[in-house]
Formats: sequence, C-alpha cells, structure tokens
Amino acid sequence: MRNVIALDVGGTGMKAALVAADGALLYEARRATGRERGAEAVVESILDFAAELRQLGRERFGEPAVAAGVAVPGIVDESDGIAVYAANLGWRDVPLRARLAERLGADGNGRCPVALGHDVRTGGLAEGRIGAGRGADRFLFLPLGTGIAGAIGIDGRIEAGAHGCAGEIGHIVVRPGGPACGCGQAGCLETLASASAVSRAWAEASGDPDVDAADCAKAVESGDPRARAVWQEAINALADGLVTGLTLLDPRTLIIGGGLAEAGETLFAPLRAAVEARITFQQIPDIVPAALGDTAGCLGAGLLAWDLLSAEVTA
Repeated sequence: MRNVIALDVGGTGMKAALVAADGALLYEARRATGRERGAEAVVESILDFAAELRQLGRERFGEPAVAAGVAVPGIVDESDGIAVYAANLGWRDVPLRARLAERLGADGNGRCPVALGHDVRTGGLAEGRIGAGRGADRFLFLPLGTGIAGAIGIDGRIEAGAHGCAGEIGHIVVRPGGPACGCGQAGCLETLASASAVSRAWAEASGDPDVDAADCAKAVESGDPRARAVWQEAINALADGLVTGLTLLDPRTLIIGGGLAEAGETLFAPLRAAVEARITFQQIPDIVPAALGDTAGCLGAGLLAWDLLSAEVTA
C-alpha cells in the first residue's frame, strides 16, 4: 500500500504517521523532541524518526514511504526547504528538506522527496481540506495556544506570504503601550488573548500561581466575577484582532483552535457577540471550533507529501 511520512515537530514532542493516499492513518507514533539536548540533536532525532517510519512502511505495508511531509515551528522557507529560525528549538538556517531527503534516500529504498512546512500553516491546510473549513474557499485558522499564529486559506492552499511570514495575526498591536511581547512590540494580540496570557492574568487575579486558562474558563462557568473580568478582557482583545484580520482578508470561515477553544461555547458565544458588535460594513464569517485537535499538523504534513507527489506527476 502506497504511503507517505507525516511528521509534526513541536517544542516538546513530535507526532508522526504513515498516511495512505485516501488520508487514512496507517500508523501513528509520538516521541519527545528532546530540545534540551541541543539543536543538532533535535535535527538528528527528526532524521532518525523519519528513517524508522520509512522502514516500517516497507515492513508493514509492502512499500516504503514514497514521500515525506514535515511541519516545524518558527520561521520556515518552504520554497527552499530551510528551517530558518525556531527559538524553542534553538536552530537557525537548517537545510532540513535536503538533509531529510539525503537520509531517506540513503536507506536503500530509493528516492524519497520531502516537503517542509510551517506548523500552523500546515495545521491550517488540514483544517481547510478535511476539517472545520472543508468547503470554504476562504478561511482563517487561528490556534490560541502559548502564542497566537494564523493560517490564511485560499482555494485549498495556504498563503505563506512573500517572505514566509503571512498569518502572524498574534503580532497585530491591539493595545498600544500594552504588555511587552517577545517580538519587540508592546500590546500584541498574543500578549492579551493567548492561552498563556489568560493563564497569567487569571493567576494574578485569583492569587493562585498554579492556575491556567482552563481553570479560568471553569471559574467563568461557575460565575466567578474575577474570572469573568479576565475572560472578557481577553475576548475583547481577540475580537479587536479578529476584526482587523477579517477586514483585510474577508474570510468565509474563521476557525479557532488551540487550548482556549477547548472551552467551547464559554469562548465562542461571547466571541461571536464581540466580533458582531465591532463590524460595520464587513461580512461576519462563520466562527467555528477547529475539528482536528492536535492531529492537524500531522495530517497537514501528510497532505503536503501527497501534494508534492501530485506536483511532480503534473510537472
């Protein structure tokens, strides 16, 4: 059975799969990224994991993987296959596509082309094609996690931008002079409306340093006025950022994922109301939760690999 390698590399863990042409997951595995061992050790772990998966495909399904798709965080030059920079992995200008292709092609099973993608854009690709955005010709995907990034979906593809930086909605300044952001600005959306921002705000408001955003959501549901104030402040900032995004992009569907989305209607009901209250001439999109959870990046990596093969056939 023909299969491809799908690998989603995160700051703490890697999710991998062998994916059939119809999108079925033939095999899944996870392992630690091991970033504490240093950047080169992380790269070697990725190479080893991919090589093991290719061999496993040959043994279990009668054919080694015919391509590989890899999603990584940070700044990614997808056209040249370079992992440019990732603060949480400590690497700079890693020719990851070339190194993977060399490693996978040296296993005696023949050539194995590799596609490299940005983790959020790759997750957005999966949500757009087979998840919550299926059927939408224009969508915006935002995972609200440690930070806030975005993926702009246009007719079944993800817009990377001229320099690979499209979709960074988390660094729209929504509160000038607000909290300092790691990007060097102040008042960025992700400093106010990410899961980590809500966790910090609720820890301060509650006086408990061990609480997180999920605890804040539960307190909101129980009617705690302090939690409601923290939650609404995040909702307001998020709505301001989203209205900027939909004014520029006019998406048909707005897909919200990540840790905050796990709060369900505790997030979505006030968020829809806040966005609707802010729009004037704009058309409000469908605002929906992501459907694929933490498998989106891995599934998207599989789509990248199959797309790569399709492009080679038509070239």
